[in-house]
Amino acid sequence: MAEGERQPPPDSSEETPSATPTFIIPKKEIHTVPDMGKWKRSQAYADYIGFILTLNEGVKGKKLTFDYKVSEAIEKLVALLDTLDRWIDETPPVDQPSRFGNKAYRTWYAKLDQEAENLVATVIPTNLAAAVPEVAVYLKEAVGNSTRIDYGTGHEAAFAAFLCCLCKIGVLRVDDQVAIVFKVFDRYLEVMRKLQKTYRMEPAGSQGVWGLDDFQFLPFIWGSSQLIDHPHLEPRHFVDEKAVSENHKDYMFLQCILFITELLTEEPFTKGRFSGEWRGRNAASMKTGPFAEHSNQLWNISAVPSWSKVNQGLIRMYKAECLEKFPVIQHFKFGSLLPIHPVTSG
Repeated sequence: MAEGERQPPPDSSEETPSATPTFIIPKKEIHTVPDMGKWKRSQAYADYIGFILTLNEGVKGKKLTFDYKVSEAIEKLVALLDTLDRWIDETPPVDQPSRFGNKAYRTWYAKLDQEAENLVATVIPTNLAAAVPEVAVYLKEAVGNSTRIDYGTGHEAAFAAFLCCLCKIGVLRVDDQVAIVFKVFDRYLEVMRKLQKTYRMEPAGSQGVWGLDDFQFLPFIWGSSQLIDHPHLEPRHFVDEKAVSENHKDYMFLQCILFITELLTEEPFTKGRFSGEWRGRNAASMKTGPFAEHSNQLWNISAVPSWSKVNQGLIRMYKAECLEKFPVIQHFKFGSLLPIHPVTSG
């Protein structure tokens, strides 16, 4: 992608026109495989990948414990995610014959579906209130599917799109970049992991051992950027239990590795709510056995000589395995902030 197509939304003061912009409810535009060409040529694709790469550069070489600015908008987003977390506590799993896809998730999701616009209105200032219905759609798309009770990289992409939209309307700004990843996205990951474990959500479109991860992708990209030029942690160290244990609080990539291993080692049923035979899978994870077997792609990445090469490879992989895959992008929604029309030149 040309450098000019990667200009990020983050400095959004110039994105907010003096006239009142026209916001629209986002809708699906990618209905068939040939439609994927429209997506890859779209302004939405250019803005989305530009946003991902800008944040990737922003967190390069920085620990999660790095001292960064936390704006009022960032604090409000964290409060929004805290609310979603609290609703999980208020909506415990129900007893059911099936181990996976606990139907209580639908009750939790119904509350979000009803309250999404009110939640987003706490983040967006009143002079931009017209944007709330459009932006709220991406929040509702970011937490999984209530019919299938599954979660995957398409839902994760919807949350990144939600944050990208907030940048485009000026709620989030250039100096929020580090906090977007370290404060907001990290909290989002915590809530999604709690959802996945509480309601035994299925991975959406999991490739099992051949996939990078059952649920997430972006924290591996941004997490590998954090580790670029690290004085002693190399890619080979993330398969070392001691290295992960000692450093996971500082690095998003290692947190992801820890979560995978926790799913494989924790008690199969929590709080006695489930009964039945356990077949070696946990929280609906498709990964089992030794690391080289349950996470073959990650094991291969551990042999790459530098974090810079890992980061570059993961970006290429993200484009190929997520952004250029019809089963993922068919669910993406386009509006005025992330439009389907082709990139405007000049």
